[in-house]
Amino acid sequence: MTASDKPILRIDGLTVDFLSEGDPVRAVDNVSFDVCPGETLVILGESGSGKSVSTGTVMGLIDCPPGDIVSGTLVFDGTDLSRLDNEGRRELNGRRIAMIFQDPLAYLNPVYTVGRQIAEVFESHGAGEGGAMRGRVVRLLERVGIPEAETRVDYYPHQFSGGQRQRVMIAMAIALEPDILIADEPTTALDVSVQAQILDLLRDLQRETGMALIMITHDLEVAAAMADRIIVMNAGKVVESGRAEDVFTNPRHSYTRRLMSAVPHGDPKKRSRPVEQEVLLQVADLSKHYKLGSGPFAPKREFKAVDDVSFTLRRGETVGIVGESGSGKSSIARMLLRLNEPTSGSALFAGEDIFKLEGRALNGFRRKVQMVFQDPFGSMNPRMNVRSIISEPWAIHRDILPRQRWNERVVELLELVGLKPEHAERYPHQFSGGQRQRIAIARALASEPELIVCDEAVSALDVSIQMQVIELLADLRQRLGLSYIFITHDLPIVRQFADRILVMQRGKIVEEGETEALFVSPRHEYTRALLNAVPQPKWLQRDPTPLAG
Repeated sequence: MTASDKPILRIDGLTVDFLSEGDPVRAVDNVSFDVCPGETLVILGESGSGKSVSTGTVMGLIDCPPGDIVSGTLVFDGTDLSRLDNEGRRELNGRRIAMIFQDPLAYLNPVYTVGRQIAEVFESHGAGEGGAMRGRVVRLLERVGIPEAETRVDYYPHQFSGGQRQRVMIAMAIALEPDILIADEPTTALDVSVQAQILDLLRDLQRETGMALIMITHDLEVAAAMADRIIVMNAGKVVESGRAEDVFTNPRHSYTRRLMSAVPHGDPKKRSRPVEQEVLLQVADLSKHYKLGSGPFAPKREFKAVDDVSFTLRRGETVGIVGESGSGKSSIARMLLRLNEPTSGSALFAGEDIFKLEGRALNGFRRKVQMVFQDPFGSMNPRMNVRSIISEPWAIHRDILPRQRWNERVVELLELVGLKPEHAERYPHQFSGGQRQRIAIARALASEPELIVCDEAVSALDVSIQMQVIELLADLRQRLGLSYIFITHDLPIVRQFADRILVMQRGKIVEEGETEALFVSPRHEYTRALLNAVPQPKWLQRDPTPLAG
């Protein structure tokens, strides 16, 4: 269906403050926009720009206090949302305005089956109950692409993959065919192929029902692939708005231009350090198998997380490992760091077999190989300040640095990763995501490693912060001669940073090659499928064909 010319939702002059110990914090400042039936409006901006607060007011999800809607009007289909009482809000939310969130596991109840939770949507709005309900729920799950829906309707949230949980959330949101669906970062943490499936599903549902779609994202590629119109937010204000093609091809505001310039383009010049010939790491026939099934009568099965993997890494080289969730990428990293033991195979680091190291030799190896995790907040002790976090490796490896130099070296490392000396006294919760990732890199550098393993180290960061971290890692490689294993599902980022790429599927390496050669001329069908799943701008897409039936 095509978009109507008459807006179904109009927001005018919205201003929202959040109360704090000092002066109120202005989260949204005089924001105005509208959306029409059948239209996709993308709200684009970095973390803290006011995207989610703006749309949260539409659903009445802003707690007041500490939130305070200072001014503005929100009109949905002729109804002033600010005047609705609780009963009116319950009637509207879910039935006519629905929302899907970034992290479905945080919003699905772990003790109820997904079928029970979807049925609750119908029951809470008096739209059905009894024996016919199960059939309606199963048809919804089939509609959003859940395989074996008749059986899996009785599964619990933890029994689904991340992409499938997002589909369950979409099923709940569209159960009553709302007029507006608000999607808040619905694909941020998903693999590129699963992301493509979710975006296709949203397009199909929109064509079927004619609903308006408001999508909140900081992912420029997703925005370009989905938007009819875009509004760009920064520091609580709308700094630019217009047709998607116009905003992307001819941005007027300096902030929008800065966002666009942060998109990775796979420039090989970024890989500036020549790779040495000496092999630093040699992995041969590495496997990790898990036994599934327990109890005397349960069928015994074997899951091959990593299956006979071999590769090399040279000094000064960055090897990217890409693939979908469950392909074995992180399992390789955990084995190389001796966090998990392999089922079979060998890994030689500087000529020594990692899996035979013990005692002092193992401790020395762990000094030379460090890891930067996807969630820096989860990998830091919240009760330790930055000074203690960075200096902790020196308490373990006492030969690195004498204690009297610790404070001085902490400052040096903070400045090396682009932070300030005064940040040493702060705690992890006092930093943004990008700053926490810089602290994680500083901690990894504290042990003076030769190899850093980055496991989805930038996947959850804003695009401009992503590029700052990538440029920092590239600069450190140039200055310190570091080698990297860079695990990611973000193909443009890995194209920008890696010298060589390993493509993994179901525990095996299905393709390996120099970065540009692999992107320009992929040989394996799975690699081609991954590259084809990268979102394309909507104005360059062919007209989609409606779903059959």
